[in-house]
Amino acid sequence: MLVSKLTSKGQITIPRKVRERLGISTGDKIQFKEKNGIFIIKKSVKESPFDKWVGYLKDKNKNTDTIIEEIRGR
Repeated sequence: MLVSKLTSKGQITIPRKVRERLGISTGDKIQFKEKNGIFIIKKSVKESPFDKWVGYLKDKNKNTDTIIEEIRGR
């Protein structure tokens, strides 16, 4: 088990082995998710704008012109 100490500013140092396994380095964003009282940490992956619209339009019956108008804010 690896252990870190919490600073007065609420910061911790993530052990090198953990950073290497997660593939994270200085400046990377990390996600924290709670599941059944256990926190899971993982490298944050930026969602592409395309993926956002694919999910939004998945169940919509819209033509291309309507979609373009919505994207442009008209």
